Amino acid sequence: MSIVDLFESSVHRNNMAHFSAIVNIALVDGELNSDEQVIINRFVKKLDITQEEYKEVFKNPSKYPIIPQNGIDDRLERLLDLFKIIFSDHKIDKEESTLILRYAIQLGFNEEYAKTLIQKSVKLFKADIEFDDYKKILALI
Repeated sequence: MSIVDLFESSVHRNNMAHFSAIVNIALVDGELNSDEQVIINRFVKKLDITQEEYKEVFKNPSKYPIIPQNGIDDRLERLLDLFKIIFSDHKIDKEESTLILRYAIQLGFNEEYAKTLIQKSVKLFKADIEFDDYKKILALI
């Protein structure tokens, strides 16, 4: 196996873990609503998830462990992706708050910082924002 194959395999494992977390968040309040399904379909394409992998993740969304991210941009982008799913119904409930905090910590944020980011993000998610705007608002660039 070449270095390129190893890198691509690692990237795909990371994408599978992220997709699994997205599905986990989407399913926390029961069945997917139509807005969540649209977002999940976008992530299937964005993360290069096959139909077989899609089915496998929906059978067992906790099968893929979350992979900590080295870069702050990667961590924030993963959080932003999850907030898009959470706020597809324009609210965040207790179970979703618990899951996103746990996810943020597993991504590599310490608990106190994760709580701060989540509180700020909840306030921001009244509007649709892009990743660069998200970083600027959080004063992380």
